[in-house]
Amino acid sequence: MLSVRIDGELLERLRRHAARRGMSVQDYVVRTLIRSDFDERFRAAVEETERFYGVG
Repeated sequence: MLSVRIDGELLERLRRHAARRGMSVQDYVVRTLIRSDFDERFRAAVEETERFYGVG
């Protein structure tokens, strides 16, 4: 379980973004976190590959 405290203005922005995608705020935030985590892992994998092959 994850609990996050955010202000009202940010919550409204999250609600609007989630509504555009037909999602709950909770689902929207979780998917955003998952996508961010994937982006970080992908970037790390690319950097590791470049180091291995001496690119960059």
